[in-house]
Amino acid sequence: MKSERFDLGFRTLMHINEEAGRETYTSLKEISPDFADMLIEFPFGDIYSRQQLDIRSREIATISALTVLGYATPQLSSHIHAGLNVGLSKEEILEIIIQMSVYAGFPAAINALSAAKGVFDERARVSEPEGNAR
Repeated sequence: MKSERFDLGFRTLMHINEEAGRETYTSLKEISPDFADMLIEFPFGDIYSRQQLDIRSREIATISALTVLGYATPQLSSHIHAGLNVGLSKEEILEIIIQMSVYAGFPAAINALSAAKGVFDERARVSEPEGNAR
């Protein structure tokens, strides 16, 4: 039986990014079930579920932080998807990355822009009607 923190965290994660959340949890559970549970309980059960910031604002902060790191591209891509899921526009995400270039430098911003392009392209392919596929 899972804890209340886990249940709250899992619901929060499913709201933000169901597909990537399930995939990440499942893959981590195979190698380290304890770590997989911690990933749900702490960031999503304890932090993301706090009421002081809305989910959209939290995704802005997360995309900013991951951009500044410059090396967490898979996580950045996942949170760009999440940002789009919770109402950020492509233009807002690009502006967040441009803003972070001041603090992280151009290499980190270029990596982030590349991740954003990958996410935008993927979502465009998924939403394209089959008859219009190239």
